[in-house]
Amino acid sequence: MSTTTLSNATDTGTLRQAYAKLQEEQPRLRIRDAATELGSSEAQLLSLECGKTVTRLAIEDWAGFMSELKALGRVMVLTRNEHCVHERSGCYENIQAHGGKIGLVTGKDIDLRLFYSEWALAYSVESTHGERVMRSFQFFDAAGQAIHKVYLKNEEGLTVFQELTERFKAEDQSPEQAVSAPAAKPEEKEELTELGRASFVSEWAELKDTHDFFILLKKHQVSRLCAMKSAEGSFTKKVDNEISTRMLHAASEKQVPIMVFVGNEGAIQIHTGPVNKIMPHGEWINVLDPDFNLHLKTPGIASSWIVEKPTKDGTVTSLETYDADGELIAQFFGARKPGIPEREDWRELLASLQN
Repeated sequence: MSTTTLSNATDTGTLRQAYAKLQEEQPRLRIRDAATELGSSEAQLLSLECGKTVTRLAIEDWAGFMSELKALGRVMVLTRNEHCVHERSGCYENIQAHGGKIGLVTGKDIDLRLFYSEWALAYSVESTHGERVMRSFQFFDAAGQAIHKVYLKNEEGLTVFQELTERFKAEDQSPEQAVSAPAAKPEEKEELTELGRASFVSEWAELKDTHDFFILLKKHQVSRLCAMKSAEGSFTKKVDNEISTRMLHAASEKQVPIMVFVGNEGAIQIHTGPVNKIMPHGEWINVLDPDFNLHLKTPGIASSWIVEKPTKDGTVTSLETYDADGELIAQFFGARKPGIPEREDWRELLASLQN
């Protein structure tokens, strides 16, 4: 491990030297982990190459910029949080915006929910790995934490990539990047009174749509983990933390198509379909399919829950994983669309994993 640690590094020269030393010591270290080790942010490390392999972008209309990405053709999109990485290949289709604050991408391959109020920084990046050049657009929050990345996967889209890079190029291409402290999380109750719990569970029983669950949390000002604990025995069941690994293996073996939701404050990315190649590697359980990769860091899972939500289409069941801070890591459902009841093979699969 590097002995050079920077706390909220702002001196570009010092940061550059420390990052170069760290890369020499740990050449396979990913930029997100390097930022954590250096007490910096990923956006600050990326900015060190502005004017070279990185171009800082000036974007005022996030929804408008995202609408341009359809012309790139085939891409790989990546959304992650601290303990899980979700990668999906395909084309941007059905790109929508709601009031400029919320974006939807609902193509057959790429399925996203985008919360633009969290978006602050953007870059065009060209990085070389051996003989391969990777081109991407990368988006970050005001603290310099990654929200969403888009990697070009075809030569036909290169002209569009270059044109967008030039059109949105910021005047400032200096290696410095100012970032703010991570935003304070909204105050949420971590425990309910007996009366509050009874009211919360009663309203849970009246849900008509899975999307209404977020409204229920807001109304009662509770965290998701508090909701899991409050409804335990009624709509939730705490299970062992190995269940996600077993579920992925079972879904592959039995060819049960699933939905995988992974997100952060600025984006949620969804895979719908089968999973096939399940590979453990060190601390990670991985899905390594041609168009879908998932990397779940299992030691990061502090609690796992089977969750039932009533809907007008019947009960919808999910497997949810949380970290030690109570943050949602990943959600798994049986593949379905609104208006269609939940798959019986998904329910049977989850039931078998608990026996």
